Amino acid sequence: MLLSVVLFAVGLVLLIKGGDWFVDGATGIAKRFNLPDIVVGATVVSIGTTLPEVMVSTTGALQGSGAMAYGNAIGSIICNTALIAAISITCNPGPVNTKSMKTPAIFFFCSAALYCLASYVLGTFPRWMGFVMLAIFVVYMITTVRNGMKNPDAAHEEEEEGGKERTLIMELVLLVIGAAVIAVGADLLVEHGQVIALGLGVPETVVALLFVALGTSLPELVTTITSLRSGHASLGVGNVIGANVFNLVLVSGVAVSLAPFDVPCENTLLNTGLNMSLVFEIPVMLGVMSLMIFPTLASKKLARWQGILLLGIYLAFCVCQFVL
Repeated sequence: MLLSVVLFAVGLVLLIKGGDWFVDGATGIAKRFNLPDIVVGATVVSIGTTLPEVMVSTTGALQGSGAMAYGNAIGSIICNTALIAAISITCNPGPVNTKSMKTPAIFFFCSAALYCLASYVLGTFPRWMGFVMLAIFVVYMITTVRNGMKNPDAAHEEEEEGGKERTLIMELVLLVIGAAVIAVGADLLVEHGQVIALGLGVPETVVALLFVALGTSLPELVTTITSLRSGHASLGVGNVIGANVFNLVLVSGVAVSLAPFDVPCENTLLNTGLNMSLVFEIPVMLGVMSLMIFPTLASKKLARWQGILLLGIYLAFCVCQFVL
């Protein structure tokens, strides 16, 4: 058990470091071909920071652990919103660019409707739905890049501070090694996450919803902290919304396309037979996103009460995973 905990932690570290190397290599290669910053940020960097979730969910699905893939997607969204974005909102509330928030918000709730269809109506995630999710992802990417080209001021631009000039070979090596390290980390995370779940007597979805989701969301946490330090809290929140869209359509889309799975049902509410994910986890996911987005669009600003309430919800969510 102790060895599994250590290897689980090693897997998390490998995911984070591999993601850094992958993003650095991919960004360097993209900029060598003179791609605009918005294209690099909305495609290469965004995909790179979401790659840990993609690998964990895909590895879990391929190993027959649909609960890991399912719980990681939902848990990452809740963690991104009610912890990471909440920290940003609480520390630095203020006006936001609602135009840049509307598009990812629309895509998120449309994707969430598809997710709910699979969970509540079908009871399974068939392969065709994975293809639909990936198609939505492509449309979202095209829309994001086009909007960014029209509104460059609202685009997130990556700045390299005092970085050494790398050769193309070095960037290719970073890209390949980063992807390989992420794959190894994901494999360790899924394998030993299952062992820990068995040892603690809790369902795999609990491990995925809390520990795996938090670990794979660390890139978004770093982005949010960086945005806070530079006085751009709303930028960090915008990145979180975009990452949540990626969790539904890219992370789940890849996993479902490669290895379709049924909605996990081993975790029930107070042993009543009611599926915990359907009556608690998905509603929490939709609730925290609604709490962050709709008041903000209405008032055109982020309020501290939103952040405090979201943090309270996240704390209660974590406690309920072990109590209910």
